[in-house]
Amino acid sequence: MNAQQQLEQAREMLQDWIQAERAVMTGQEYRIGSRMLRRADLDMIAQRVAYWKGEVDRLEGNSRIRTQQIIPRNL
Repeated sequence: MNAQQQLEQAREMLQDWIQAERAVMTGQEYRIGSRMLRRADLDMIAQRVAYWKGEVDRLEGNSRIRTQQIIPRNL
């Protein structure tokens, strides 16, 4: 799977989880694959939304790169 396909898949997954969150927040149930999600699953849904948002950002090149300056010292 190339980078563009990975990005499209990540975007689709993010949208699926956002739809699940909306449905569950309004008191409805939502099904993703064989899993039925209910209001009690909102924490797990929020975790998955955050995960897929991070994946989309990473694949789009929007992730924050942390750099650290190292100063070598002779002891």
